[in-house]
Amino acid sequence: MNFIHAITKDAVSQMPREVFTGRIVVIDNRVNLDKALAYLGSLTEVGFDTETRPNFSKKTHYKMSLMQLACKETCFLIRLNRFKKIPSSLDSFLKNEEVRKIGLSLRDDFHGLHSLTAISPGNFIDLQTYVTAFGIEDMSLQKIYAILFGRKISKRERLSNWEADVLTESQQRYAALDAWACLRIYQFLECSK
Repeated sequence: MNFIHAITKDAVSQMPREVFTGRIVVIDNRVNLDKALAYLGSLTEVGFDTETRPNFSKKTHYKMSLMQLACKETCFLIRLNRFKKIPSSLDSFLKNEEVRKIGLSLRDDFHGLHSLTAISPGNFIDLQTYVTAFGIEDMSLQKIYAILFGRKISKRERLSNWEADVLTESQQRYAALDAWACLRIYQFLECSK
């Protein structure tokens, strides 16, 4: 299947907005995390993304606040800032070679994870590398998604406070969409081979 190689920001801005309509589960304790990871560990692939509270000063740095793990119908939002350290169950899941974890620009995510744990991630697929085999030259999630599905992903919540006491519904939808979109892109391209 042939895809266009690149798309302009103007073309993306004219597209209808994509919305994640699945279930969103916010996780801030060990019991719920272990249940979610037991379920996700039974799958062959999940979408992956992270969020960090933005800093607007060179002197201020924040640790990763949120990790999103998505399957077709559900996205789990793991509030990392609510845990003193990365729980062993999450560490094991991230190392698990049996489950493919699909994300975008994983180097940034791994850098953030390394500030929390000495993890050796297993079976991660970075879409920025993966899509080049299909002739796609754009590397942003928004543009890759627009090329494949003709819909735009809003980035409005990207710079919001991911350490807020309660994540707003729009923050939750944004975070879930990013992880789910990674999975959807991968599955669509795998089927088009």
